[in-house]
Amino acid sequence: MTAVPLRHGPPPVHRALDRPVRPAPCPSAEPAPGFSKYLVPEVVFGWGALSEAGFAARRLGARRPFVVTDAGLVEAGWLAELAGHLDDAGLRPTVWTGLTPNPKDHEVAEGVQRYRESGCDVVVGLGGGSVIDAAKAVAVVASNGGSILDYEGVDRVTTAIPPTVMCPSTAGTGADVSQFAVVTDTTRRLKATLIGRVLVPDISLTDPRLLTTMPEDLAAATGLDALTHGIEAFVSRASGPLTDVHALHAVELICGSLRRTLTAPGDTAATTRMAQASLEAGMAFTNAILGATHAMSHQVGGLLDVPHGVVNGVLLPHVIRFNARAVPERFLPVARAMGVDVTGLSGEEAAEEAAGVVTRLAAQLGCPSRLGPLGVREADVERLATTTLGDACLSTNPRDADRAEIAELFRAAL
Repeated sequence: MTAVPLRHGPPPVHRALDRPVRPAPCPSAEPAPGFSKYLVPEVVFGWGALSEAGFAARRLGARRPFVVTDAGLVEAGWLAELAGHLDDAGLRPTVWTGLTPNPKDHEVAEGVQRYRESGCDVVVGLGGGSVIDAAKAVAVVASNGGSILDYEGVDRVTTAIPPTVMCPSTAGTGADVSQFAVVTDTTRRLKATLIGRVLVPDISLTDPRLLTTMPEDLAAATGLDALTHGIEAFVSRASGPLTDVHALHAVELICGSLRRTLTAPGDTAATTRMAQASLEAGMAFTNAILGATHAMSHQVGGLLDVPHGVVNGVLLPHVIRFNARAVPERFLPVARAMGVDVTGLSGEEAAEEAAGVVTRLAAQLGCPSRLGPLGVREADVERLATTTLGDACLSTNPRDADRAEIAELFRAAL
């Protein structure tokens, strides 16, 4: 088997979920503000960026890249283009497409077996969040052993993984720049979240051309996901100046361009703005982490295998109202970025306006406004509330939430 080039060495423990550390003040100065780490891969952005894939993989030491993608990307012709770029760089890939939306634990195990049998080295993900999460998961198990569920939680991956190149085909998940991977635990029927700096890809290639072949329902779902990333990152307990800039700009771009990409799919400027929004929202949330919307949405997705972004769109307005009681002032910039005139509004009023914008946007995109049509029943609420408490994303929500409060939010969204 070809030796696998590893990156970084064993990663130090990453404290992204802790509150920012406040260093000791200098004797002759005011106390310094808190600081936090900011993780980001090498990013190549713009029309035609996919053409860099071969060179990117080769720079990471690839000889036999392992390409993870799905049938939709194959049918759209993007795999053929990627293969051509890899060939131009003298690389001969092995392609694995054995995954479904919301990748499952057993699918990851099959991908790992295929990776090991093929003697590959660098992992290349070509697709949406499900593809990229699966690619990360394969890389984790290939180098660390065991099952992907062994690494659920924060900084559980202790051995370096193969180098990774990610090429996103949707405008929403941010997986191509994030320290997250989400895999469905088919036994517990919930989504297991892995977080750690080792999961941040080495290189992200964002080519807006890939967005032009998304089905409308996928464009809507991933756009709502990106909007949720921006808002939750901005109000997160772990937010900071760098994440705030990207989070708010992403919200502004999405609210100004998402509908346009569906009503005028030939508008390349709108498509480019959505690609940028996804990228910026990803850079924000991978460093600020997320909140209750994602913690709850993961449970619904794991139970019912429904589109993650659509669930976010249903839950987000309720979580905005809940969080506004703790950090109302944070929702003034959010509402302003969404196009709301916040002159004279209190933080609570701005939050209510922001919640309304989300509800109206989801309706305009043809998404449901309640969880019931997605299959959630009253009988599911207590289970969903219980499993939400174990999701790492809840730890950075700006307002503490107990089981009863989470259950109340689920019921409000039914």
